[in-house]
Amino acid sequence: MKTKIRFWFQYFAVMVVVLFYINSCKKDDNNLPDNPVNDKSTAVFNPGKTYGTITDIEGNVYKTINIGMQTWMAENLRTTKYRDGQDISKVTNGLSWINMSTSAYCNYSNTSNTDTIGTFGRLYNWYAVTDKRNIAPLGWHVPTDEDWIILINFLDGEDAAGGKLKETGTTHWNIPNTGATNESGFTALSCGIRGQSGDFFPTPCEWWSSTQYNNISGISQSVNYDNISSYRNPLNKHSGSSVRCIKD
Repeated sequence: MKTKIRFWFQYFAVMVVVLFYINSCKKDDNNLPDNPVNDKSTAVFNPGKTYGTITDIEGNVYKTINIGMQTWMAENLRTTKYRDGQDISKVTNGLSWINMSTSAYCNYSNTSNTDTIGTFGRLYNWYAVTDKRNIAPLGWHVPTDEDWIILINFLDGEDAAGGKLKETGTTHWNIPNTGATNESGFTALSCGIRGQSGDFFPTPCEWWSSTQYNNISGISQSVNYDNISSYRNPLNKHSGSSVRCIKD
């Protein structure tokens, strides 16, 4: 009789521990906020590629892709917070935007549409991408100019890389979307920019690097709908551009 009691007591104790562990895991999973733009992307990814995922401090989940020896986000950054949880300033007014000398973000055309944000990401000024609080998820960083050069060279150089980076078709690009194959899996979209004037322009797609060109400009990488090239450009630090992060 005592043996049976001891058995059931031990069984009960083990079950309590197991249930506690399962409940703890569920709580840990729920620490990330419910993000309204997740699963909203209408981007057409390369079906022949295997994508991973990365989640940022705000609960945004991004597809990732291995290209050569590098691992990149296959979607544009859309966080509104730094890695430490502090907010990035949202600036919608054009005049306020061009007078910013500190970090800021906006949505293209100041949209609040979750499908649009989920697909194209958000736009950031150069001060945001170089802020010491770090805009990238843990274990990732905003690419340097050298990171971009390695990627472009792996894709056969500036004269050919654009086509290999771009999403195919014209759902998110103007006609003719010249030479787009997305063979890299990078899935570049025509995400637009916010110019140093504070106005929005639908093309091209520009991504920041964290490398400074001079006191006025940072270095960006761009692709466009009418050619297969990818260009390095000096871009005014007050401009609003997309961000793709790369794994450390």
